[in-house]
Amino acid sequence: MPPLDMEQNDLLDPKRNRIFRHASVRYFMAWRNGVAVGRISAVVDGKALEAWDEKIGWFGAFDALPEKSIVKALLDAAELWLRDQGMARMRGPVTLGYHGESGLMIEGQTEAPMIGTPWHPPELHSLIEAHGFETGRDLLTFKLDLTDDLDDRHIVPGALKPGQGKLGDVTVSHLSKKQITAQGEVLRSLYNDAWAGTYNFVPLQSYEMTGLIEQLKLVLRPEHYVQIDHAGEPAAMALMVPNIFDIVRDIDGAPSPLDWAKLGVRLLSHRFESARVILLGVSHKVRGTVLGALMPSLAIDELIRRRATLPYKSVELGWILDTNTPMLNLVKRLVPEPNKIHRIYEKEIDQTTH
Repeated sequence: MPPLDMEQNDLLDPKRNRIFRHASVRYFMAWRNGVAVGRISAVVDGKALEAWDEKIGWFGAFDALPEKSIVKALLDAAELWLRDQGMARMRGPVTLGYHGESGLMIEGQTEAPMIGTPWHPPELHSLIEAHGFETGRDLLTFKLDLTDDLDDRHIVPGALKPGQGKLGDVTVSHLSKKQITAQGEVLRSLYNDAWAGTYNFVPLQSYEMTGLIEQLKLVLRPEHYVQIDHAGEPAAMALMVPNIFDIVRDIDGAPSPLDWAKLGVRLLSHRFESARVILLGVSHKVRGTVLGALMPSLAIDELIRRRATLPYKSVELGWILDTNTPMLNLVKRLVPEPNKIHRIYEKEIDQTTH
């Protein structure tokens, strides 16, 4: 199923994607007999270099016919450009930065498409590995079916409820759509605080957060955002977005005027069947405590409870690092196995002359 052209433009156009404010990007296309057979991007992200203090560049926007010569030509072009920018190592695929599409799909090719989740043919990973790339990390996604028996599968002990007993100073915020927009800086700060220092993480900038909310404002509802406060201070958050692919199944990537009318009606009536949790995190102030360990459970539990006012049949939880044992233990109590696996690869850049 093709993504909407406007969605790809938001991702790749320098005038629309705010990562271009702090990153240098170069695009490459592979052609054969006048026909496009592959693409790749190479990115030097200034904020990533600051966060990591390592000369690592990204490759991404990676799509190609699964043929060795095409994959090699694309990866060589990206590597040479990154080397010329002074990079010592390359990592990817990431499009175009940490907060965009991440990883090469290893498993899940027959699953329904999901917003912000890249798709790749299963043959590509072996061609990347044959080019000298090694696995950096796997990103796991879990599909949670919102069935009636979820209330019986408690991820939060039944006696623990926000505002009561041991959680008397814990509250769950219910925000209006206008408040969600105004709350963007709180959400950004919580998110950056929660994931600082983890693999491949780059702090989300204020202008990127503003851009994200602008992109989502047509589909964002108060139920999509959970904020949990402890003693009046933000301590955890989660943001869920509906899956745009649910309403474009019969529409081409470049919609006709009639298709735009269909999309408008479906957006207004919120005809989505699935959604994805794109941001989830816990403040360092409570991390490492019993309360901090409970916070992700409280956030996910609150999203589950809101299914009565949302039309979704399922929600995807991802991407979860394969090394994030606490989160994996939590999610696997609800969903034993991931439905999708995306892989980040790494490679030392050859500093010899090409």
